[in-house]
Amino acid sequence: MTKYEELIAEYENDLIIEERPIRNDGLYADNVIWIKKDSPAAKKYCILAEEIGHYTTTTGDILDQTTLDNQKQELKARRWAYEKILPIQAIISAIQNGCYEVWEMAEYLDVDEPFLIEALKHYGILDIA
Repeated sequence: MTKYEELIAEYENDLIIEERPIRNDGLYADNVIWIKKDSPAAKKYCILAEEIGHYTTTTGDILDQTTLDNQKQELKARRWAYEKILPIQAIISAIQNGCYEVWEMAEYLDVDEPFLIEALKHYGILDIA
């Protein structure tokens, strides 16, 4: 079972999770998560984690990201996702196993590079704009 499938299984009693040909990478509403069907596996895993983060941490419609409150809720869901699928110990394990480049770590951890970069920033390990 892949990490993506394990994450689905962990929340299958609480959420309906479907892959669909949607415009966005992912979307959460009313205990239903839609993941873009044709996304790469590593990206689906990251998107699913973030959408579960919305289920866990946010309230209401936050699609309009021009408001500060909605931006805060978006960031809260992302931070939840980083800590859920990339706990600091996983990053340490990647380094201990010889992964020093971001692409190596992303491959080792089964996540996409942009998600990993943002997680590394979140933990204060990477300090780039």
